[in-house]
Amino acid sequence: MVECSLALDNIFFSLSDATRRDMLGLLRTSPEMGVGEIAAHYRLTFAGVAKHVKVLEAAGLVKKRRVGKQQLVSLRPETAAHARDYLNQYASIVNQRFDRLDALLTRTRQ
Repeated sequence: MVECSLALDNIFFSLSDATRRDMLGLLRTSPEMGVGEIAAHYRLTFAGVAKHVKVLEAAGLVKKRRVGKQQLVSLRPETAAHARDYLNQYASIVNQRFDRLDALLTRTRQ
């Protein structure tokens, strides 16, 4: 069965790019940054950075707000938490399997 979630698809698609992941890391250092401030950290055009920010915004990982002519970008940690919760399901399955393997190995040694 294939689990379909457009929100998760958008999150993982946006995280598939190293520049976007780096932008999220950059935004962790400041509550808000202008798109121009973000662009200063990359060898990309302003338009290129704005496109990356737009992908992150569409995935719900960041939000933008306008102050005058400036667009300020900030993280939306609740969206990352949604992806983390999804991945944690698989972590618990793997941990259960390791626990069963450990129990089997312990019984075998005795």
